[in-house]
Amino acid sequence: MKAISPVIATVIIVAVAIAISIAVALWLTGIVGGFTTVENLQITYAYVESITDDGWEINLKVENKGTATATIDEVFINGIPISTLVSQNKAEINPHVGGTNTVPIPAGQSQEITITLKEGFSSGQQVEVKLHTASGKEYPKMVTLP
Repeated sequence: MKAISPVIATVIIVAVAIAISIAVALWLTGIVGGFTTVENLQITYAYVESITDDGWEINLKVENKGTATATIDEVFINGIPISTLVSQNKAEINPHVGGTNTVPIPAGQSQEITITLKEGFSSGQQVEVKLHTASGKEYPKMVTLP
């Protein structure tokens, strides 16, 4: 009986090992890629304008610098949910956030949010605006009312 030479056997074994390692690497990349998506919101600007004697407009631009869609499900003003202030007619928000309303921000995109404060605030007061996402992260920003 004739057998294959040791050199050819070694080449075949090395080729099979390389093919299996490439397949395993691609498989692991697919698994790990599913767990490495992350949201990363950044408030690129926040400014306040006085609109009436007792009212202010807070303008925010929020960018998602992460790899997953971030969904803002609540906004807090000094620790109070915006939905509570809206129901008390002390504030308005556009787009509407809070309660059952959410604002999704896809990866790489931005969203402008306008909050109108009507009463219960005074000139010179610092206001903390905190964005809360569906994943449980919070993104605070302090502004001072003019």
